[in-house]
Amino acid sequence: MGDGDLSVSENFPPLKNDTFLRAAWGKVTDYVPVWCMRQAGRYLPEFRETRATQDFFTACRTPAICCELTLQPLRRFPLDAAIIFSDILVIPQALGMEVTMVPGKGPMFPNPLMEPGDLIKLQENVDVSQELAYVFQAIKLTRNELKGKVPLIGFSGAPWTLMTYMIEGGGSNTMAKAKRWLYQFPEASHKLLKILTNVIVDYLVGQVTAGAQALQVFESHAGHLGNEQFTEFSLLYLREIAHQVKEQLKVLGLDQVPMIIFAKDAHYALEDISQSGYDVVGLDWTIQPKVARERTGKKVTLQGNMDPCALYASKDKISETVKKMIDEFGTQRYIANLGHGMYPDMDPEHVATFVDAVHTHSRQICKNK
Repeated sequence: MGDGDLSVSENFPPLKNDTFLRAAWGKVTDYVPVWCMRQAGRYLPEFRETRATQDFFTACRTPAICCELTLQPLRRFPLDAAIIFSDILVIPQALGMEVTMVPGKGPMFPNPLMEPGDLIKLQENVDVSQELAYVFQAIKLTRNELKGKVPLIGFSGAPWTLMTYMIEGGGSNTMAKAKRWLYQFPEASHKLLKILTNVIVDYLVGQVTAGAQALQVFESHAGHLGNEQFTEFSLLYLREIAHQVKEQLKVLGLDQVPMIIFAKDAHYALEDISQSGYDVVGLDWTIQPKVARERTGKKVTLQGNMDPCALYASKDKISETVKKMIDEFGTQRYIANLGHGMYPDMDPEHVATFVDAVHTHSRQICKNK
C-alpha cells in the first residue's frame, strides 16, 4: 500500500454510536448491539430494485451501488453496525480467476483449479490497491455517507473457504474435490493457502486504511473439515491473518480495529478458534450459548447465534427466542446476530422484530443491574 492510499480517519464524521465496537473490545455496554449477516440482501425490496439493473459483480465493482446497498438496511432498522456490500470471491478474481454469478445457482468458476500445475495461472503478487481499489473506494464513500451513525465492518473470506470455491468451481455439498487436494497434494494446498493468506492480509489492511472500523473473516466451509485438517489447513492461516493484520495496522498507527472470526460449523475447534488472535468469535446456531461461553473462557466477545430460520416464526416467538438467547449469553462481551446470513424470502418486519427484541430486552437487564 503506498502512502497515497492511506485515508486519514480524522476526515471522517465522528462516530455517534460505538456500542458495537465497545462490545467487540469487551468494554461495558448499556445494551447488546446487533447486526445481521447479509443484512444488505434480497429480502429487502429496495435491494432487489437497486440490483435489478446490473449483474452481481458489476454491482460489487461500483462504489456508489455498494454504498447504497450497505445503507439500505440502516434506513429501515436501528442496527448497531453496517457491513460493506461486497463478496468474498473478489479475491479469486484479483488472483486472475474468472467468476460469474449465475442467478438461482450462485457463483461459478468456468476454469477451476484441477491439479497443482494450475497454480501457475494465478497472479501471485497481487497489488490490492489496484486490483481491489473499487472495494476501498466503496468503503471510503460509505464511511462518509454513514455520517458516523454506526461503525462500518469490512470483511474477507478465509483461505480454506476461498480455496474450496477455486477448486470446486462453485458451491458443493461435500467439498470432495478441494479435500482431495488436502490429502493428495498437501504441499500444493499449503502453497495456495499461503498465496491467499498474503492477499487477504493486504486486503484487510487496505480496508482499514480506507475507513473500515472492524473486520470479519468468514471461514464459511470450516464444517467440511475434521479437527486435524482444520488445525493444519485452516487455523494455521486464520492465526497468521490475525497476527499479520494487527502487526501491519500497528505500524500504520491504526491498531484500534477489532477482528471477528466466523468459522461456521467448527464448534469442534472452539477453544482453538477463541485463542487464534481474534477479538470476537462468531457462532453458528448449532452451539448452546452457555457451552460457548464456558469453552471460550470468557476472554473473547461472542457474536451470534440465532438460527436464521427462526425469523420465519411469529413475531412473539422471535421475541421469545431473542430473550432466551440474551439470557444465556449475558449482556456483556456479546454482539447479537444470526448464526448465518439471512435468506432472500425473509420478511423485513420479522427482522425489525429481531432487532427491537435485542435492544429492548438487553436494555431492561442492563438497567436493572
